[in-house]
Amino acid sequence: MKREQLIINIDKLKAVMPDYVLDYYQSKLAVPYSLNTLYEYLKEYERFFSWLIDSGVADCEKIADIPLELLEKMTKKDMESFILFLRERPLLNGNATARGVSQTTINRTISALSSLYKYLTEEVEGPDGEPYFYRNVMKKVQTKKKAETLSSRAENIKGKLFLGDESQDFLDHIDQDYELTLSNRAKSSFLKNKERDLAIIALILASGIRLSEAVGIDVKDLNLKTMVVEVTRKGGKRDAVNIARFAEAYLIKYLEIREKRYKPEKAEKALFLTSYRGMASRIDASSVEKMVAKYSQEFKVRVTPHKLRHTLATRLYAQTNSQVLVSHQLGHASTQVTDLYTHIVDEEQKNALDEL
Repeated sequence: MKREQLIINIDKLKAVMPDYVLDYYQSKLAVPYSLNTLYEYLKEYERFFSWLIDSGVADCEKIADIPLELLEKMTKKDMESFILFLRERPLLNGNATARGVSQTTINRTISALSSLYKYLTEEVEGPDGEPYFYRNVMKKVQTKKKAETLSSRAENIKGKLFLGDESQDFLDHIDQDYELTLSNRAKSSFLKNKERDLAIIALILASGIRLSEAVGIDVKDLNLKTMVVEVTRKGGKRDAVNIARFAEAYLIKYLEIREKRYKPEKAEKALFLTSYRGMASRIDASSVEKMVAKYSQEFKVRVTPHKLRHTLATRLYAQTNSQVLVSHQLGHASTQVTDLYTHIVDEEQKNALDEL
């Protein structure tokens, strides 16, 4: 979704929200949370508040009129009733899905509500310097993780990684072969953004940064002399991330044409730009997702930018055999998240042995 449309959608949701949700939004915007995250959270709050009204839990007609006191008095049973509603909602709406919304969707809803409750009970300061209230019912609501071993997950995603020489082969495909499949009109659009697209993909493949981190980079954040890029991690923390040397040439080529081709205003500091009606602006995450999907499907298999991040992590672990180094590169606080890559590499080693 384009940034302009995202802001419009956010404003529509903000217009119907209670004041305390607007306070939450403003607080998280300052962290900063990404606009995409805040938009998804606001959608979850709209669904939750609408359920409160429709189910009779809230005795009011408008979401904006739902009082703080109601959230304070919500019981674990009330929250479980809402989760049950989510599980059954597709059936109630005539959807053919037999099991309701996915557990992943429910977990995302619980995460959004947990964030709001944490703000209301711990982070916000009322007139007396205290939180709005202290009872956090979301601490009693548990999420259910998908029943899947790391080995099973590793096997499922391995086919969507560009391991070994495939990372460079993927970049070469975009650089040399992709335009051969295009019509003249499509080729013109591709060539206009070719250097930018290659630079974005090469950077993610060479650093493992998240999509939100990549689109948030400003020109000043990239240092090609040291091959380091500064990004804003989750929670608003700034981090300096090393970049593998193979991305250097792609980044240099993009920087050589950035000013002349996109003609950004002096105030536009974004590294990666897009142009609409002659105006340059920061490229948004959805555009990058579509771009990666388009190129990867033509090359091997349709993937997301997150799979490119997985690719870097797996290749780095195979090279170093160090979960600590991989965790540091990805910006994780612990090595627990990187356990997945040990299973992928173990399978790669097994396949190598089979070929001896």
